[in-house]
Amino acid sequence: MDIMGMMGKAKQLQAKLEELQAEMDRTEVDGEAGGGLVTCRATAKGEMRALSIDASLLKPEEKEVVEDLVMAALADARRKAEAVMAEKMSGLAGGLPLPPGMKLF
Repeated sequence: MDIMGMMGKAKQLQAKLEELQAEMDRTEVDGEAGGGLVTCRATAKGEMRALSIDASLLKPEEKEVVEDLVMAALADARRKAEAVMAEKMSGLAGGLPLPPGMKLF
């Protein structure tokens, strides 16, 4: 087992992780619900950047519907962000000999 080689690969992995974290801050995904009546934009890390609610929903009797649609749009954006993160990280540990069952993420 080449400890120096593993340490070098670990440092490369750390640098790639830091680069990926910065990229996730810049990558944005859109979520929507209600056929586009509620939309949101979030980073791939899950930080919401924008929210849009169609004016037709802004009636007191629609309060619960709006709340549900906002939650659904946020969940849609979160699923998309998780998919982006999984795709970006899938090849990140390639070449690093990890023990069976050990996960980095």
